[in-house]
Amino acid sequence: MKHKLLHTPEGVRDIYNEECEKKLVLQERLHDTLKSFGYHNIQTPTFEFFDIFGKEIGTTPSKELYKFFDRQGNTLVLRPDITPSIARSVAKYFTDEDMPIRLSYIGNTFINNHSYQGRLKECTQLGAELIGDNTVDADAEIISMIVNSLKACGLKEFQISIGHADILRGMMEAAGLDEEQEERMRELIANKNFFGVEEEIEEAAIDCHLKELFGLLGKIYNEGGDFAEAKTLSHSYPQIAGALERLEELDNVLKIYGVDKYVSYELGMISSYSYYTGIIFAGYTFGSGEMIVKGGRYDKLLPYFGKNAASIGFAFTVDQLMMALSRQKIEIPLENDTELIVYSANHQKSAIGMAKILRGEGRRVELIRRDKTKTKADYEAYQKRNKLAALTWMEEE
Repeated sequence: MKHKLLHTPEGVRDIYNEECEKKLVLQERLHDTLKSFGYHNIQTPTFEFFDIFGKEIGTTPSKELYKFFDRQGNTLVLRPDITPSIARSVAKYFTDEDMPIRLSYIGNTFINNHSYQGRLKECTQLGAELIGDNTVDADAEIISMIVNSLKACGLKEFQISIGHADILRGMMEAAGLDEEQEERMRELIANKNFFGVEEEIEEAAIDCHLKELFGLLGKIYNEGGDFAEAKTLSHSYPQIAGALERLEELDNVLKIYGVDKYVSYELGMISSYSYYTGIIFAGYTFGSGEMIVKGGRYDKLLPYFGKNAASIGFAFTVDQLMMALSRQKIEIPLENDTELIVYSANHQKSAIGMAKILRGEGRRVELIRRDKTKTKADYEAYQKRNKLAALTWMEEE
């Protein structure tokens, strides 16, 4: 039993020493970039009422939520996603605000994944939400902020894949697919099985242009100017055509920001969150099997909580970003200027006095009263092990 007390449950882990320090530095770099764009901090509860993440909102499936009950019998859940919590709080505290609201956050999320997936069940998310702005300029600001944040972390090679929720949604509605067929189609696309998509649609009694559009779902475009064929084929489908036009406009603004080289476009991009209504995106880099950032536009989420406002946002998965940086051998520099003072009993007053003066000057000081069973070499080894800047030895005279 005592042996089990040393272990964490499956899917969670301890982070300590240098790794923890690096994670905090990484989070600070990301956060500083968000602040430079004018985003303000917000904190929401770690657990909320079940309905905040219910099926109507389109977030995490119920079976993947950590659920429990309060004293009144209400069902509560550990948050699997922070965006619905932000939406709830904005609807409550910014009810009458009719200007854009820029918020940033950091917190842990909890998803009860199947054990065979090998994923962490508790992850740190750091993200931002831009509320009350439905323009393509808002879309571009979010993408630009992501690119600038990743560059601030030291990443040089990464890609932001952008799609639009209305493209696939419009195709499936135009094709008259039923719920079961739509689910099968989404599964094929999620698995990048575009041959399966073509087989699925081949026998359908639909317009040949629509069939050709389905055939483009697996293509990757480097810029909005490459959409010519898709735009021609979507001429009779306003929902799809409008989405393509929005992506083309977005690409033009991203060129002004100078971040377009980090962006590509996928017509077949999908998200597991059904509350997205406009552009959707995910960021990838080497050394991580998962996306390091994801997000999109969710114009119908705020109205669910009672505030009619367009919104767009994203979240970095800090743990995945840490892994990618490590595997790419990109160092997160740590500046440990902590000084160590080791003192004997008769130097107690002077050692504490020195530490107070140094701390008052803004320096970091670690105090240790000497254990007589240990030598100066032991403390020098401790200093080296913990990468402390200096050692002051105050021994009996």
